[in-house]
Amino acid sequence: MSTEPRINDRIRVPEVRLVGPSGEQVGIVPLAKALELAQEYDLDLVEVAATARPPVCKLMDYGKFKYESAMKAREARKNQAHTVIKEMKLRPKIDPHDYDTKKGHVVRFLKQGDKVKITIMFRGREQSRPELGFRLLQRLANDVQDLGFVESSAKQDGRNMIMVLGPHKKKTEAMAEARALADARKAERQGRTPGSDAADVDIDEDAALEAENAAAEAEADEADVEDAAEVEQPAEASQDA
Repeated sequence: MSTEPRINDRIRVPEVRLVGPSGEQVGIVPLAKALELAQEYDLDLVEVAATARPPVCKLMDYGKFKYESAMKAREARKNQAHTVIKEMKLRPKIDPHDYDTKKGHVVRFLKQGDKVKITIMFRGREQSRPELGFRLLQRLANDVQDLGFVESSAKQDGRNMIMVLGPHKKKTEAMAEARALADARKAERQGRTPGSDAADVDIDEDAALEAENAAAEAEADEADVEDAAEVEQPAEASQDA
């Protein structure tokens, strides 16, 4: 069934409650009179409340109305914030370099307004030392406390220990800041000549930053795959035990 309102000749009722182009109440008039007024104003007669008795119709430019409604819906979708939970996996005996790398990913996620699920994966004899994972989670929470808070405290879940960090910044705020920064960079680029040294440096810096972010994400994904592969090797786990 079509969700489009009935307009003009498709309206099949003897009389309607008419609303004028500026929102003024005209009153209950015969359908023929309403269509005549629509032609005089060079507008459409649009049924806006079909269930009313009699139906409510309004004089408007239906094409313009549909366009403005589509633009509003598009803007609403653009500003809509979807709750996303990112996941970062760590090992209890993680080395300092890997810890700094994964902490950087957590910082980036929190800055984007996303929640982060931190999973400590225990293997073999490590399962008898849950305090190692608890201390690691506490350390991470303290390191990023300016950007996020502990939404779900550390708890044991089989061979894993899980904690959820929530961002201080709302998703909508993070999206607005990101758009403002992108607009500022775009305006700055347009204000420079294409061949100037300053423009070339700016473009190079942005390209380097994008490459660095892409590499960091690839490294995080690769590390998660390696950790998952280690967990799926029962022979090695039993050997440690």
